[in-house]
Amino acid sequence: MKEKINVAEIFGSNVFDDSVMKARLPKAVYKDLKKTIENGTELNPAIADVVANEMKEWAIEKGATHFTHWFQPMTGVTAEKHDAFISPTGDGKVLLEFSGKELIKGEPDASSFPSGGLRATFEARGYTAWDCTSPAFIKETPNATILCIPTAFCSYKGEALDKKTPLLRSMQALDIQAVRVLRALGNTTAKKVNTSVGPEQEYFLVDKKKYLQRKDLIFTGRTLFGAMPPKGQELDDHYFGTIKERIAGFMKELNVELWKLGITAKTQHNEVAPAQHELAPIYASNNVATDHNQLIMETMKRVADRQGLVCLLHEKPFAGINGSGKHNNWSMVTDDGQNLLDPGKTPHENEQFLLFLAAIISAVDKHADLLRMSASTPGNDHRLGANEAPPAIISIFLGEQLEDVVKQLITVGEATSSKQGAPLTSGVHTLPAFEKDATDRNRTSPFAFTGNKFEFRMVGSTQSISDPNVVLNTIVADELAEIADKLEKADNAKMEAHELVKELLTAHKRVIFNGNGYSDEWVEEAERRGLPNLKSMVDAIPSLVTEKSISMFEKHGVYTKDELESRVEILFEQYAKVINIEALSTLDIAKKQIVPAVIKYQTSLAESINTLKQAAAVDTSVQEELLTAVTENLRELFTAIEELEKVESEASAMEDDVQAQARYYHDVVFEAMGKVRKPADTLEMLVDKAAWPMPSYGDLLFEV
Repeated sequence: MKEKINVAEIFGSNVFDDSVMKARLPKAVYKDLKKTIENGTELNPAIADVVANEMKEWAIEKGATHFTHWFQPMTGVTAEKHDAFISPTGDGKVLLEFSGKELIKGEPDASSFPSGGLRATFEARGYTAWDCTSPAFIKETPNATILCIPTAFCSYKGEALDKKTPLLRSMQALDIQAVRVLRALGNTTAKKVNTSVGPEQEYFLVDKKKYLQRKDLIFTGRTLFGAMPPKGQELDDHYFGTIKERIAGFMKELNVELWKLGITAKTQHNEVAPAQHELAPIYASNNVATDHNQLIMETMKRVADRQGLVCLLHEKPFAGINGSGKHNNWSMVTDDGQNLLDPGKTPHENEQFLLFLAAIISAVDKHADLLRMSASTPGNDHRLGANEAPPAIISIFLGEQLEDVVKQLITVGEATSSKQGAPLTSGVHTLPAFEKDATDRNRTSPFAFTGNKFEFRMVGSTQSISDPNVVLNTIVADELAEIADKLEKADNAKMEAHELVKELLTAHKRVIFNGNGYSDEWVEEAERRGLPNLKSMVDAIPSLVTEKSISMFEKHGVYTKDELESRVEILFEQYAKVINIEALSTLDIAKKQIVPAVIKYQTSLAESINTLKQAAAVDTSVQEELLTAVTENLRELFTAIEELEKVESEASAMEDDVQAQARYYHDVVFEAMGKVRKPADTLEMLVDKAAWPMPSYGDLLFEV
């Protein structure tokens, strides 16, 4: 008999959310804490002890014995140090205690996390600070129950050493500038503007037993070798296809675990590639959505392991097969419930919407390099620019309706109409008639307007969504600040807003593109328009420390110059380390697994030829041709291995210059890895499957 799931009962059951706080905290304390959460006022330290005690009692009732300050260092994953609630009493006994001081502040070793030179090795002190805007939660595993307190992580001097602190700063900056614009336009009701985000998460699932036979997946998260199977995704039959029972079991358990954490897991389906899937939650505030996405990735891996599966989050785990990303859906919402990116039924008449739209278009055009950088990971370099993900060129898709309104404003100076969606005509009388959206979608656009939000489609599947949202929030805040300055000085703010819309759209129309972003013609057209085309992570990283970027980030208090320079060093170092690990793994697998297997097969084949020749009555020409092909490819493999060993050694010696080292890994080492792979993949198709030392692509992708 199937177990029934009461979603309403389990949803948020492991979250110290608003309903729990309201029920357990004294009214005055609850009111004070809500004021901080909703209005961004400074936290009153006097209430911390009360909140901490109730949080502890609630956690103990859930079975927790420890708490942790859960934070997001610049490693890209989360970190936690567990402390027990126990406190000795002096008589050999203990009390279970949790103070306001312990809630508000923690002290992990700051020198053990990436800091890009912000902290010296001997400077160990760093602080985690309670982020009360993201609720505490219980993390349940078969062996532990831990109270997790979302925190920011800063150095002793206050520099951000994490992904959360800059995100909170950027949200604050956008709030300030958006409210200024609304005030200038006469809106007196909205007191706060928050960014709302819904990240769609793509991932692969493979059998754990097969995974454990692939050292490349274990060491790097992607396959460094592998010939294409006879069938891939050519038939488009996996996309939205019937979900296999084993995968459905994984998805069911995943949903339950996420719902307990208050994560609104909503949509699940098979993606384009075999063994690839997607999960999408309902939108949440930017900070909470970022925390939730980290929890989604962690929970996917944990649940997969329990199901005898492995969840692969790498952007491109299989060469020649579509990779994975995230679609970062982003909008701006006021505290009184108004979506500032909702065009309404007649966008041409919605001056407020048009002003915010023009601000975003201008911001994206001015800072396309930063947006490209924000979606940069070593893995995403494999995916961006292929016919599976947006190109590395940043452009904006508006759709027919808004493109028409923009065209009217630019050419005529006024917009007098908006295209409307027509009824869907299917040709079948019994099918329901309904009105289509006013515009189609464009999956080839990196930054697409999709009704009442923008969908930033370039983000890598392993990434924290903090990075792209920090950039999005800040560049839009910067543009809104310039607009607010002009509106506040204008005699007639509404007339000034209208002129600003026309001015911004005219100046930045080059970034608007509604066509096929995958086409070669677009690449040529984008170059004619002067749009940047940063093809790799290594190309994109320096955009963080241009004079323009430093000035903007410092102006809005999101990053200091030192923090930006530290991140540049971390990113170059990260890229070099990832390719270094991949190069060493390539050599290890080639020398210890593939070469011995091929030699063994080659020897067996030669011996069988000799045996057949001695029989004198058998034609061995086919076997001899096969032996020749194996030998030639083995020789090519040996040559490529020697070359990779040489260039990898040269790259490792360049550690004093992280930028030059990253560039060398990108330009030279990565290419040398490909030269090792080519003959190895050819040999996989020549050598007896029983003799090949690892599961094939077909085994991994289709036998789940």
